[in-house]
Amino acid sequence: MKFEEMPYSRIDMEAVRKDFADLEKRFTEADSGEKQFAVHQDYYKIIGHIMTESTLAEIRHDIDMTDEFYKGEQDFYDAVMPDIQNLNVRYQKMLFHSKFRPYLEEKIGKVAFKNIELAMKSVDEKILPLMQEENKLQSGYNQLLATAKIDWNGETLNLSLMNPYLHSPDRAVRVEAWKKYSAFFSAHKEELDDFYDKLVKCRTKQAEQMGYKNYLGLGYCRMMRNCYTRSDIAEFRRQVKRDFVPFAERLHERRRQRLGLCSLHFEDEGVYFQNGNPAPIGTPEEILEAGRKMYRELSPETGKFMDFMCDNHLFDVIGRRTKKTGGYMTYLPDYKAPLIFANFNGTSGDADVITHECGHAFQGWIVADDPIREHADITMETAETHSMSMEFFTEPWMNLFFGARAKDYVDMHFEDSCCFIPYGTMVDEFQDIIYDDPSLDPKTRNEVWRDLERQYKPHLDYSGNDYYEQGGFWQKQHHIYDCPLYYIDYCIAQTDALQYKVWMDRDYKSAWSSYLKLCRLSASDFFPGLVKEAGLVNPFEDGCLKSVVRQLTDRMNL
Repeated sequence: MKFEEMPYSRIDMEAVRKDFADLEKRFTEADSGEKQFAVHQDYYKIIGHIMTESTLAEIRHDIDMTDEFYKGEQDFYDAVMPDIQNLNVRYQKMLFHSKFRPYLEEKIGKVAFKNIELAMKSVDEKILPLMQEENKLQSGYNQLLATAKIDWNGETLNLSLMNPYLHSPDRAVRVEAWKKYSAFFSAHKEELDDFYDKLVKCRTKQAEQMGYKNYLGLGYCRMMRNCYTRSDIAEFRRQVKRDFVPFAERLHERRRQRLGLCSLHFEDEGVYFQNGNPAPIGTPEEILEAGRKMYRELSPETGKFMDFMCDNHLFDVIGRRTKKTGGYMTYLPDYKAPLIFANFNGTSGDADVITHECGHAFQGWIVADDPIREHADITMETAETHSMSMEFFTEPWMNLFFGARAKDYVDMHFEDSCCFIPYGTMVDEFQDIIYDDPSLDPKTRNEVWRDLERQYKPHLDYSGNDYYEQGGFWQKQHHIYDCPLYYIDYCIAQTDALQYKVWMDRDYKSAWSSYLKLCRLSASDFFPGLVKEAGLVNPFEDGCLKSVVRQLTDRMNL
């Protein structure tokens, strides 16, 4: 079914409560594991329908954040979703403590039961009002960013539509664009500080009421960190500083020389060539058709996937003034349909949507008929491995998007992928510090960010921009507001993706076979088991990053 034809109806919370009460009764009365599993399959249908309707409302709200109807629907789900999460956890507690658990665990898997244990530690009825407050604050933050109005040469643009000018080959243009862009954040600094201060305090209160010292314990449970700990991530960050930051700084220096600059200023951060970054050729419709051709040639599986996405209008990628910024892939269980949301703006990021977000969507599509719903509960570092690796696997077809500048794009994408790891790791350490001491005031938080920038990105020069020099850059990173503790997953996944890059340059067919296997494994095992089965080195292993850097250095003759 085409996306625009999918009917929407607000869920009836009274009916939802009755459905869950009926599930609990039938589950409790079942006298065998087989019967309890049959009840559990009905649970899949109920929770899948709830997620379908709430996701339809979210997407249609994000498409036009001035649409009053879907704004009202989003407000409704912000209010009721914590209650639904609580009902869900109550049901999962029964599953977890079932006297037939050995049978159920064999059917559903050990990973699912570990995730249920974490979910039980994540939600409680007593914190529902605080969860509702958190949702409302996040919606307010996103509303502020989505409705930004920046005057650009007589035209009113939002943050997403400023991107081409922020990356202009004309340095004067991008300097002026960054001045206008950062002026928006500077003008709303107090509002942004207030949103974040309230979010940190709200999340901390939730954690304290759940018995945690601070939000980090609760946040790790909500992120389903089911096989590694805060200390494991701290060790990964140490490896990034020791082994990867020097490598990334050499890439920045090489870029400085390529651009012919005396020094890299922050406005030059996202520019790779004197004649500008390669941009995709063609209209959005032509870019999508190029994606269809690419995926048909890559493999039979990806070809069928892309035909399904295009034929059912499961891309909403045109940038509009009232559209939510950013991009994502989401899933509509009732239709077994992924959907990709983005803001095309004429930059290389448009092609990245067709690679990165399609990596997520392809994995969801290829396992859509898995009878065990819990296999879809992939932890984020695995999900991002699917997407970031797909960015590399699609390199041979970049001529379809960039024509004569395909090699420029491939080189730029590789450097950008490498340089992301220090930045993403820095975002994680920032959040670790903030939630460890939620009493920090806005000025101190900015000082923490600026100090971390000097550790992870020592080349950065913000001279002339007081807002960034004083540590305000983090306020543009919506994950810090919306998805606490998420960003390190990108860095772990990027380490996997770079391993695939080295592998595919050596033996593309073998690397693709491994990737396809990883996608099909879904969440049937914990992350260390998945990467081992796929033939990758676990990024948490001491020496993994050092080995990756050595192989990349040899490849690039650095």
